[in-house]
Amino acid sequence: MAAAAIDGVTGELLQARLTPGHDHIRSWIRELPGPVAVTYEAGPTGFVLARVLNTEGIRCEVAAPSKLQRPSGDRVKTDAKDAVHLARLLRLDEVTAVVVPSVEQEAARDLARAREECRGGSDARPPPGLEAATASWHRL
Repeated sequence: MAAAAIDGVTGELLQARLTPGHDHIRSWIRELPGPVAVTYEAGPTGFVLARVLNTEGIRCEVAAPSKLQRPSGDRVKTDAKDAVHLARLLRLDEVTAVVVPSVEQEAARDLARAREECRGGSDARPPPGLEAATASWHRL
């Protein structure tokens, strides 16, 4: 994964390629001149990293992807460009953060999404040709 940081004093841009492991991410963050704030886009990876960093006293905001300002005309999307863009937005305090749910809330959301996926969406029906055999078709 791509990472970027901006030194608040010098304005220097620091970039790195990190593995997704929390230990690698935390060690890179600890090497940065403080104070440090972190952001990443909400997505399928969940909120574990945000909880870990916040527990360690590192400010971490999970950005709502739909609320991020995107440069006009910039159609080439890369992880490195996204990391630099997020670092700049965070420095300007222009990140719209989502609420980081508790572990229990996240598990309930995951379960509800998995249930919905198993149902095939809100209009779940028996597979074609099995309507008669499943007269008592029940939703999950």
